[in-house]
Amino acid sequence: MGSVPSTQQRVPARKRSTVLTRIALSCTSGTSLAHDAASDLSNDTCSIFNEKSPDKEREREHDELPPKEIHQPLAATYANAQDRITDAANAAYQEFLSAFPEYRLTWILDTLRRHDYSRLETTGETYVDYMGGAIYPASLVRVHAEFLSRSVLGNTHSVSNSSKLSLKCADEARSAVLSFFRASSDDYAVIFTANATGALKLVGEAFPFTGGSSYVLSCDSHNSIHGIREYAMPRGARVCYIPPTKTGGFDPSTAKNILLRNRPRARDTAPSLFALTGQSNITNSKTPLSIIEYASSLGYHTLLDAAALAATSTVSLSDCPVDAMAVSFYKMFGFPTGVGALVVKKAFLTKLKRPWFAGGTVDVVQVPGTIVTRTSVLHEQFEDGTINYLNLPAVTHGVRFLSAYLPFLPLRLSCLMRCLVSGLTKLRHENGAPTVRILSATPMRRLTSVGEQSDTGSLISLLFLSPAGEMLPLAFVEDAAAQASVSLRTGCMCNPGGAAVLLGLEADMQRLHEGVTLADFSRAVGHELGVVRISLGLASNFQDVWNVLRFAGLLANERTRGMLWDAWVDADADAGRALIGQAI
Repeated sequence: MGSVPSTQQRVPARKRSTVLTRIALSCTSGTSLAHDAASDLSNDTCSIFNEKSPDKEREREHDELPPKEIHQPLAATYANAQDRITDAANAAYQEFLSAFPEYRLTWILDTLRRHDYSRLETTGETYVDYMGGAIYPASLVRVHAEFLSRSVLGNTHSVSNSSKLSLKCADEARSAVLSFFRASSDDYAVIFTANATGALKLVGEAFPFTGGSSYVLSCDSHNSIHGIREYAMPRGARVCYIPPTKTGGFDPSTAKNILLRNRPRARDTAPSLFALTGQSNITNSKTPLSIIEYASSLGYHTLLDAAALAATSTVSLSDCPVDAMAVSFYKMFGFPTGVGALVVKKAFLTKLKRPWFAGGTVDVVQVPGTIVTRTSVLHEQFEDGTINYLNLPAVTHGVRFLSAYLPFLPLRLSCLMRCLVSGLTKLRHENGAPTVRILSATPMRRLTSVGEQSDTGSLISLLFLSPAGEMLPLAFVEDAAAQASVSLRTGCMCNPGGAAVLLGLEADMQRLHEGVTLADFSRAVGHELGVVRISLGLASNFQDVWNVLRFAGLLANERTRGMLWDAWVDADADAGRALIGQAI
């Protein structure tokens, strides 16, 4: 068949061909190519989902769970009037429940899916990019729209009635965020930002790095954490990286040794900062938050990037009193975008020195002159200009909404993750070669009850392989997924350290030079840089996992893979793209 397109050129937008429109994952497509390809997979459904408990104690625990008869069948649970779930999907669901009886304890999330996310069934979209952004619940948008329609809100920098209402809503949002993260209002403040990146930047630019300071961070971190080094290095601070394990994150003992070797000798004169990624957005690793306590005992100030962690895990600042923590609300409950927060100790705020001031952050400014008196309200010193006062009421409603469902999420996602990993791992090409290679960390501990916390996140980073074992181009996989109405993501996820360890490119990373581009890097290693990421979240259910496995079945099946590949190659040829390599 055709050749692999050059990784250095962006794939153009493609029109959906008449052939490809028949490749659909809708449950109504009983005669579609997707159904034909998935039928081969469904023959092995029982073995995919029949995962036994690893020990007799767990089997006894499962015996105590409610009988499966109390759970609604798949058709009743997930279908609407326009959908008819296939017999294969129903059989797979029953096998799934048999393998994971604890999933029934999360039935409240099935109700949530029907009521707040019915548009997923209506549109036929399988959404598996929750790490990129959660899907907003319909009720949250409705409640917020109703509030806006009956309220008059004004700029908070005034004393009018509309301004007082906006300020009241902002204060309620701060209180709700503190309550959600179990942080005392006596000790912590909430600074609203555009997103988690903006919150991390606030700390980076205002932290008093000096010669003798250390900035310690993990290689497996988001670029927003790496970017703080641009503030540390010019001021003479050492930047110290904690190396990752083979599946990302870091070994706690290694981290402790690095923290110990670079500990601040004088906290007041040479303050040092330890930035921790709570959960990686590409390797799926979780880091024990207890390392924060150790770093604090050595004299470090501590910063937690909880953007990926907070959406599906309980974070208690009472149990883990980090100096500052960054979050994005759209990753937690989908709406609103454009609002994040820095949840920060008031004592830590007094040590931060901002390099500039703006409207809303000051009380008096001498003009002309050099005198500036900052506002006496600590959090206002860090909120530049006017806060997003129209959307803050949605933050209040959102954190309360998530609070009701968060206890059930780890258990539910643990079941779905183990099912998905098992199904993808067993998927084979006609010649017996594996269809995928999973690169990220997978759950080691099986959860059995509501309230338990998972040892990993709920994403899978993987590569799709050809029958010859070569990496299928990411652009091809992404295009094929779009044709099948599966929303996933490809690339390095703004986490170059995590991507490098998963792809085995750590040595290549060390050979980079000033001015190097992504295209240069891709040419040097001979293939695209990145992974395919599938991430689950608040609204995920078994049908999503089933649909992802059916999509993967399209790429395992020679006929459907060939059709998708030819259409993709033809589009590149029509655009005059240079083609290299072989993948089918």
